[in-house]
Amino acid sequence: MIVASVRQSLTWDDLVRLVEGIGRRDATAGREAAAALDAGDVDRVLDSDGALSAVRAAPSLPPALPFALLWYVPLRAELRARGEYDAELADYGASVCVTLLRTRAARVAGRLEPGLADWTHAIDALPDDSVARAELASDCGALALWWAGVFPERLERTGDGALRAYVTFAAGALDLAAALLRDYRPGVSALYERAAAIAPDLRGALVERGTVPSECRAAARVSS
Repeated sequence: MIVASVRQSLTWDDLVRLVEGIGRRDATAGREAAAALDAGDVDRVLDSDGALSAVRAAPSLPPALPFALLWYVPLRAELRARGEYDAELADYGASVCVTLLRTRAARVAGRLEPGLADWTHAIDALPDDSVARAELASDCGALALWWAGVFPERLERTGDGALRAYVTFAAGALDLAAALLRDYRPGVSALYERAAAIAPDLRGALVERGTVPSECRAAARVSS
């Protein structure tokens, strides 16, 4: 089960590296970011134009900045541009990508086409109202969102309407997980419910984020 975890995973050294990256491009912005970090205003640093410029200019292989920042900062900026200011939703979207790109899912993505029917069958096979069903629904929803946002060209080749179908599935699976987790993990339930409500915007932000394309292409090119 993937939850918003990028921001809490950031260390002081990660943030210092980001501030240094900002300063290399703009000395004034770097000083302002350093002052914000010293004052404990991490969001001011992460949400700054300087952070976005530094992340987009940073070499991704080898990473000049922490991998999580290469996803979070641009995704957060894209969602804000779409009128969505909930930082936890940007964190969730980035966490989905970071988690899946660091697991076998990234290798499988290069060889197999995903199947909504298979995911639906797997969810339906589990007992109603069970935590296991909620966890699988959340994972399948995350996978569908990831496919639609990171590998849209592969879905487009499967036929008309595939992208919309995957986004619709993601929203439904996350809504199911939210309902099943409401009493068990209310905070996670609320996050999934909000993510489901803006699934099209999350998918669009992933497509337009403009960061770490080399890792995504490498994952998609893995040979069988």
